[in-house]
Amino acid sequence: MELASLVRSIPDFPVKGILFRDITTLIRDGEALQEVIDTLVERYIDSDVEVVAAIEARGWIFGAPLAYELGAGFVPVRKPSKLPAETISVSYALEYGTNTLEIHKDAIAPGTKVLLVDDLLATGGSAKAAVDLIEKLGGQVIGIAFLIELVDLKGREALKGYDLYSMIQFAGA
Repeated sequence: MELASLVRSIPDFPVKGILFRDITTLIRDGEALQEVIDTLVERYIDSDVEVVAAIEARGWIFGAPLAYELGAGFVPVRKPSKLPAETISVSYALEYGTNTLEIHKDAIAPGTKVLLVDDLLATGGSAKAAVDLIEKLGGQVIGIAFLIELVDLKGREALKGYDLYSMIQFAGA
């Protein structure tokens, strides 16, 4: 299946000059969603993943079923003031602003093998922030997986040294 053809492109969203890659058109297709999860499972089944951490909110769409299939735990990485227990946080730059991510302080035990999942790699800011949170807790990031990578934004550069995988790559506008 050509997954890239199922991603809708919306110009000037959320701000002028951004070409938004909308995954809702892909995930509403049961066969496509199943292919995404099955491909990720196949890639990581032998990686001894103990926890899948996924970034709010679209990362959860892929992270939770992947954790289930791998027999791993699931840890949500959230926007500020959404988690009820004590958290740690990191702020980062977006391609069109800034944001902060948080994780429960007790979410990942030192030495835990963590796979980080999100829907899209753009500049790498949110993924690097999530990596920083995981590593502050002593977790070992054994991989970072994305559905989509916007190649021209060079997010890989922010994540050098990590095993990075993206299923779909878009270059140019």
